[in-house]
Amino acid sequence: MLSYPSVIPVSTQTLRELTRIIRTHRRAIGSRWRRLSPQRQALLTLAHLRNGDTYHRLAAGFGIAVATVCRYLHETITLLAHQAPTLTDALRRLARTRHNYTIIDGTVVRIDRVAANKPFFSGKHRYHGINFQALTDPDGQLLWLSPGLPGAINDTAAARHHRICEQVRQAGLRLLADGGYDQVAPGVITPYRNRRNRHQPKRELGPAYKAANNALARVRSRGERGFATLKNWRVLTRARCSTHRVTTLAHAILTLEHLPN
Repeated sequence: MLSYPSVIPVSTQTLRELTRIIRTHRRAIGSRWRRLSPQRQALLTLAHLRNGDTYHRLAAGFGIAVATVCRYLHETITLLAHQAPTLTDALRRLARTRHNYTIIDGTVVRIDRVAANKPFFSGKHRYHGINFQALTDPDGQLLWLSPGLPGAINDTAAARHHRICEQVRQAGLRLLADGGYDQVAPGVITPYRNRRNRHQPKRELGPAYKAANNALARVRSRGERGFATLKNWRVLTRARCSTHRVTTLAHAILTLEHLPN
């Protein structure tokens, strides 16, 4: 077996913060001795999440058994996922920054495990996946990530399921979205459309409507940075775990993104 040096594109401050979380957890449960120190366990977790390294590669690189890798990763990822901000926490944080709007967007994380084919198959993306809804601030920083839903559910239905629009409105904020959220709820700002549904002929939008759509697109485009940041963690490129575990992975990454850098 060959080995080679590699890097993890994560700051050392993130490693220190994750090490502190693991060390605090070990003290709380009274864990005395482990094969890996808290820092090495933190490095193991970051290598899996950021680089997408498999259990067998990590076991060979860290000199431990595959079962030990699985146990360490599940412990750390679950610990991080429990610290992920809720929707209420995210809206309160946004309100403290004196912003008056937030941006919603959705994505489908590809998976290769399904409990049943049909519920997880996304007709839009043409593959099986998990639907996630996210809120970002006006600068594109990821604030909140929803629990995952089967990929067959579209963005509008997912937003209604999580009651995102109602909670944003109760917080006194406006919600900006793309055309996929058309008529999701009153007060949500979406682009003007050239037809109401696919059964009607297209009509040409006037200059004022086009200018409004362009202005909305410029503001909303910053929200794309949130998912771009999320998908930098290669474990979500194609999740090779149980469908019930994908939400835990995504929320653990959200917690890491909120750690001090």
